[in-house]
Amino acid sequence: MIVVTGATGQFGRLAVEKLLDRGVPAADLAVAVRAPEKAADLAERGVTVREADYDRPETLAPAFAGADKLLFVSANGPDDLRVVQHRAVVAAAKEAGVGLVAYTSVVGADTNPLGLARVHRETEAALAESGLPTVLLRNGWYTENYTATLADSVERGTIVGSAGAGRVASATRADLAEAAAVVLTRDDQAGKVYELTGDTAWTLADLAAEATAVSGKEVVYNDLPAEQYRRILTDAGLPAFFVELLVDSDVKISQGALARTTGDLTTLLGRPATPLSDAVAEALKG
Repeated sequence: MIVVTGATGQFGRLAVEKLLDRGVPAADLAVAVRAPEKAADLAERGVTVREADYDRPETLAPAFAGADKLLFVSANGPDDLRVVQHRAVVAAAKEAGVGLVAYTSVVGADTNPLGLARVHRETEAALAESGLPTVLLRNGWYTENYTATLADSVERGTIVGSAGAGRVASATRADLAEAAAVVLTRDDQAGKVYELTGDTAWTLADLAAEATAVSGKEVVYNDLPAEQYRRILTDAGLPAFFVELLVDSDVKISQGALARTTGDLTTLLGRPATPLSDAVAEALKG
């Protein structure tokens, strides 16, 4: 039995679809989700749906029962809360006797200077201390972190940020979910660490150029001081923790935090990772 957490979220849902695409029988899949009604379509397809709320630790071990493998999708939210949630997941996985935990960490978690990497370092440490067999899926930045709002940027004619000429070796959420499915359908994965990045690293100016090429409308990248970028995000109504995450990430990107490329993703996929140009075209189609 493979159990997938967060399966009504974007990454978890894709991972379930990729597992099914790879021939895993629906009867051998379970999803552990906060709101089971949101996974009704999966239940109709034969996937077992179990309630599991990271904020209610008592729900976790029952949801993980019988799991030969657990895809532990990291939570969203303020860092301190995420650390508590993740520790609860690890404890429950140990209690349930999970055979293998595949954790969605961040690329270079042990040395990555991004502020959000702390959560992943602490979670990786908790997994190591638990003694649970673990495989680390150290995901790079999602390309969708940028393409999800790209149409609005094209409308304005500008992309704003504080990343300077820093490069981002991003990968699409679908590619990373497929890589997770590959790992979960292989044997002998305990102890492995996959650094999952795109094949090429690009700048926000490159993103603007791609948006220009696809849309036919000039889009430029406007690099801002961190404080000015922070004000723009705050004025847009984003939660304070998310504003700080975005600003910190851009500043660290300007310093090279996400520029490294590896071959791990391409090797797992057996094909090149989806390039930025394809992701931009998909985001702006129609």
